[in-house]
Amino acid sequence: MGIRCIRAFVSGRVQGVFFRQSTRQQAQKLAITGSAINLHDGRVQVIACGESDAIDQLVSWLHQGPPYSSVSAVELQEVDMSPPQDFTTG
Repeated sequence: MGIRCIRAFVSGRVQGVFFRQSTRQQAQKLAITGSAINLHDGRVQVIACGESDAIDQLVSWLHQGPPYSSVSAVELQEVDMSPPQDFTTG
């Protein structure tokens, strides 16, 4: 399988509940690089690049999120980009 990159917009109670840090921890476990940032509209944007199976696992996790979050929707887009070196939170 090849490297795949996605952009996910996660809606719900996803800010102020350690969503970005928890996403980073999940991504690092799966050898995924990218970023998670808060958006002004209350969503979190996640960029994730890695093996297809690992991306699928992360996307499944994004639908759940960490314990204090409440995810209402995850909008996914495939993106054509060079994978970043690390996973950052902004």
